[in-house]
Amino acid sequence: MAENSVAPRSPKYRRWLRDALLLVAVVVAVHVYQTRHAVSGLAPPLAGIDVRGQAVDLAALRGRPVLVHFWATWCPVCRAEQGSIAAIARDWTVIGIALEDTQPVALRAYMDKAGLNFPTLRDAQGEWAHAYGVRAVPTTFVIDAAGHVRFTEVGYTTEPGLRLRLWLADIWPAWKS
Repeated sequence: MAENSVAPRSPKYRRWLRDALLLVAVVVAVHVYQTRHAVSGLAPPLAGIDVRGQAVDLAALRGRPVLVHFWATWCPVCRAEQGSIAAIARDWTVIGIALEDTQPVALRAYMDKAGLNFPTLRDAQGEWAHAYGVRAVPTTFVIDAAGHVRFTEVGYTTEPGLRLRLWLADIWPAWKS
């Protein structure tokens, strides 16, 4: 090899591919870390009286996918996601779980002002959050028609992303069983 020859450079696409794979690996690792405590398999029981006085029972909703959304009024990410969850609730079954000490009347007033019309249970003691392994809000579970947790998301999730997960849980109910 001559002294002034240059070593062949790898094509740029290889570097971009390597960087893209590294980014995907980081995103997957973060997701696994965030959901490491979250429940999997059959969803824990979830039944009670919502903030509007209506009975809510996850077991009674078997036969269709359900989105279970843990949130709090003090959470800025939850507030950013509220419109998406409310829009999804017009087409899919959504159960909200409010993690806070706010009295039911104040929580109901907050929900009315924000236009949140889906059933919401108040988890002031964190019992349901503990049963589901929730460590941060918002945390959202997509539960299939058979009552199995299919997807868990921690943090902000887009409306199209949640709709896709609900659709997958609906068309592919035996998936991951």
